[in-house]
Amino acid sequence: MSLYACVLLYLIILSCSDACCELPRFESMKPKGDPTPPYNPGYQVKYECRPGYRRRFPILPSSAVCQPDNTWAPPLQEACTKKSCPQPREPLNGKIVYISETLEFGAEAHYACNEGYSLVGTKILHCELSGNDVEWSEETPHCEKILCQPPQQIANGEFTNSHKDTFEYNEAVTYSCKPSDGPDEYSLVGESKLVCSGRNQWSPDPPECKVVKCEYPALENGRMSSGFGKKFQYKSEVTFECLDGFYLEGSSTIVCGADSTWEPKIPKCIKGTK
Repeated sequence: MSLYACVLLYLIILSCSDACCELPRFESMKPKGDPTPPYNPGYQVKYECRPGYRRRFPILPSSAVCQPDNTWAPPLQEACTKKSCPQPREPLNGKIVYISETLEFGAEAHYACNEGYSLVGTKILHCELSGNDVEWSEETPHCEKILCQPPQQIANGEFTNSHKDTFEYNEAVTYSCKPSDGPDEYSLVGESKLVCSGRNQWSPDPPECKVVKCEYPALENGRMSSGFGKKFQYKSEVTFECLDGFYLEGSSTIVCGADSTWEPKIPKCIKGTK
């Protein structure tokens, strides 16, 4: 602290010996003007409501006078209360959830829509200051019906009801693959059913239609026990067993995966007993 500040503080302390130094403090009220200490006996301080507050008890005193004994009289108490924002409009096909029991300054209004509708606008509104008054921080949001444009077209595939321009919430389409012009048919990789789950949002992601062809799963010193075939396409499943005198190392069942490889990899038949 500088020497000047120390001297000033010392002078104020000396002057407070026969005057009021501290003003009564309140949450809802503040002194009018910008009074500074010391306050000599007979000095009157007047209070007004802080921004966002209004007089609640007009009959209570709003001013006090510094007394010769360095006290303020008459005794003051909180005479203002928080202002309230107007009752917000309930959204059609939605609701409001209030965080507090009142709509007073500082309150929050949380908006939510019924299933099948989405919120357009700000989700949370705050009762806040606007000049010396209070009002909601944003315009009231509203709920709009969830609709989807047609889902993504995929190569070598198609989906049901592709003639429609819009789809409603929870409406579903089913993908399928077109016939192939080559020797191998297309496999649908991914989920075949997509659902309109949000505004222009389909869940899950669209599938793919592609040729999936795994190599013939030859097993030395072993043989297939199920899943026989000439071609092994997507999700083809094969089960193995080893010849006598050999044991299986790895999984006995493998599946043809989307990248045309066996998952897990083809096992081995090891000579001996495990």
